[in-house]
Amino acid sequence: MAKSITDVQGITVGSKENLQALTGCTVVLTGREGAVCGVDVRGSAPGTRETDGLAPINMIDRVHAVLLSGGSAYGLDAAGGVMQYLEEHGIGHQTGPALVPIVPAAVIYDLAVGDCKVRPDKEMGYLAARDAGIIVSEGNVGAGAGATVGKIRGYDYCTKGGLGTWSVSLENGLTVGAIVVVNSFGDVINPGGEIVAGVRDDEGTAFIGTELAWMQNKAAGAYAMATNTTIAVVACNAKLDKTQMTKVAQMAHDGLARVINPIHTMCDGDTVFALCTGGIQVDVNIVGYMAQKVLAHAVLRAVLAAQTIQGYRCCKDKGL
Repeated sequence: MAKSITDVQGITVGSKENLQALTGCTVVLTGREGAVCGVDVRGSAPGTRETDGLAPINMIDRVHAVLLSGGSAYGLDAAGGVMQYLEEHGIGHQTGPALVPIVPAAVIYDLAVGDCKVRPDKEMGYLAARDAGIIVSEGNVGAGAGATVGKIRGYDYCTKGGLGTWSVSLENGLTVGAIVVVNSFGDVINPGGEIVAGVRDDEGTAFIGTELAWMQNKAAGAYAMATNTTIAVVACNAKLDKTQMTKVAQMAHDGLARVINPIHTMCDGDTVFALCTGGIQVDVNIVGYMAQKVLAHAVLRAVLAAQTIQGYRCCKDKGL
């Protein structure tokens, strides 16, 4: 079984997608006790839910799930289904007479592909939570169903994005994992600086990259350029507080910067959640560093696992 974020004790993942409409959602469940959570938003066009409560100065320090969804702001509705599932199973923050599951969320814009009238809803969120387990599929799955990358020239020259995951375990028992939906404005590059997925040339057979397209004045209209975002969850079995997990989320963004170029633009809503389930006493710096590594690797896995669908070609598809 491939490495994934579910290698972190207590973490399970569920996805649902509609491959005709090219949209879907992915939920990360944190178990009955929940997980300490921090968040950091670096892109300037985010679509999020319940992120304010994750600030270190605010009361709630544990979440019971994190939702990653397509559908732009409409896709935030899917969090209601996750909440329903958790409430039915007695999981949530006890508020006296009522149990309130805490489910922060972030979305990507995929309304320009597939059917824009079909979005992840409460039912899809519920089904994703119901089917959560330790096996995580990648590519055109869940919130990655309608993801695309490299859209400076518009959708005719972009490459299919998707969902990816990875984890690393150290000898001291620390495990750090990541799951990511890659729907970036910029190109995905490998450690050698080569474009793995991104903007294609006029023939569609090679990648020219966002930078060259800019230099050659080949940018499309604002609409195509403004429909992006990479969203992710990193998780670990460390024992850290919410302030420290906020720092881990900040550091994890550098993992995105290693493999997406450009990143954190005005037309991206890049958001990273960071979870810890407790157990291992470690320095926050090593957790943040490992989060960078696993998130960068998960991004590469997302585009390499993606498949050509409805004319949106994956990185391995170089045909006309």
